[in-house]
Amino acid sequence: MQPTKKVYDQMTKKASPPSPKLKDCTLAFLVGGFICTIGQLLIAIYENCGFKTDEVKMLVPSTLITLAAIFTGLGWFDPIAKFAGAGTLVPITGFANAVVSPAIEFKSEGYILGVGAKIFTIAGPVIMYGTVASVVYGFIYWIMQMI
Repeated sequence: MQPTKKVYDQMTKKASPPSPKLKDCTLAFLVGGFICTIGQLLIAIYENCGFKTDEVKMLVPSTLITLAAIFTGLGWFDPIAKFAGAGTLVPITGFANAVVSPAIEFKSEGYILGVGAKIFTIAGPVIMYGTVASVVYGFIYWIMQMI
């Protein structure tokens, strides 16, 4: 016997109490802002080390991605994400976590069939869409130049 819509709504409200939205938004803002501040500090550090602007633009996201991957591997990222919510997911660090997490989860199945097969579970569609979209947009641009 299935519950009615009204009974089901009451059951879901009881099972999932409302979250403190102001607290969650504040923590997401502060932690996301802290991650962005780290990015700004990295820009300053790399520029002071003598890197060119184009090199800095590559080094900062690479550093943030690497740090997020290391934090995920050490098991530090999930507790931070539970505390900060969307604050860790919005910047590039969330994408790095989404790539590394499936790989770590399936490490027990081996490096080829576990890590290798699962590392692109989340990132694969994003990379594939980006690649295909860039080819399509480039082709459209090329056609428009011919006209």
